[in-house]
Amino acid sequence: MDSLAMRDHCRPIAGDYPDGIYRVVGTGDDTVTLLRVGDADGRRVNTGEIVTVRDREFEAFEPAENPDGNRPLGATLTASLEMLYWQLRAFGQQLAARPLPAAVAGALLLIGFAGEGVVPLPEVALTLSLVTGGVGLALVGSGRL
Repeated sequence: MDSLAMRDHCRPIAGDYPDGIYRVVGTGDDTVTLLRVGDADGRRVNTGEIVTVRDREFEAFEPAENPDGNRPLGATLTASLEMLYWQLRAFGQQLAARPLPAAVAGALLLIGFAGEGVVPLPEVALTLSLVTGGVGLALVGSGRL
């Protein structure tokens, strides 16, 4: 039990514990708190199931691999692209919800980016406009402004 650390993974080999992979999320004087993070086949699951095991009962568990480490490359890329889509969609919705601040930030960004031949401003002002517009767009798109 002394070699057990937070975020270690284990699986039950005996006892009345549901099959799966558990992550250590807490340790006490004579208990270990585990969160089930993988199914019996070692695939990642989000159950929210927490189990508290007494030290003397922890012999019913053996070390296991992290279920996050066995995800196929195709599934990882697909999930990343889906997440990017939803992030861009949420960003666009935030911009649409606040059109005036989004337009001002966009105009500042555009002036800073393409203003050298269009707007007679010093380089410092164009750089400041570019930075201010970019930060402003990020703040509006993230819902913070």
